Amino acid sequence: MTTERFEVHRRIAAPPSTIFALLCDPRGHVAIDSSGMLQSADGDPVRAVGERFVVHMDREALNDYPMGKYDVTVIITRFEPDAAIEWTISGTIQPPIRHLYGYRLEPDDAGTLLTSYYDWSQIEQRYRDKDIFPVIPEAALRATLGILARTVEARPAG
Repeated sequence: MTTERFEVHRRIAAPPSTIFALLCDPRGHVAIDSSGMLQSADGDPVRAVGERFVVHMDREALNDYPMGKYDVTVIITRFEPDAAIEWTISGTIQPPIRHLYGYRLEPDDAGTLLTSYYDWSQIEQRYRDKDIFPVIPEAALRATLGILARTVEARPAG
């Protein structure tokens, strides 16, 4: 494994506050997921580090590891309003794997420069030995940014 982190960037024609509100909402995560694994979510929008929500998953969407349907708890590890949000998950695999997902938002003239990242640099050796990382390919992060853009960008009437 030569890298333990992916980062992708996209300019989104929406203000950081609009994007951040979507990223704080558990249902927003489901709406923009390009992997097909996120099926639905329960919980209120998050507002601080340590807050949690549940996502109902279907690993069969990736067809890579026979986990079927299961739930994960998303645990917010970084929360900077309109600037950054990051989380890890706790689920059927215990202790938690400690891989991180997140977004950085930077205002610019077009709206927001959005960076999405997936970081598995903190996982334990026993998980590295299973050779299942990265779980999500870099292309999926890019596709999710495309779905996010389609979701939040204002479209002219007509």
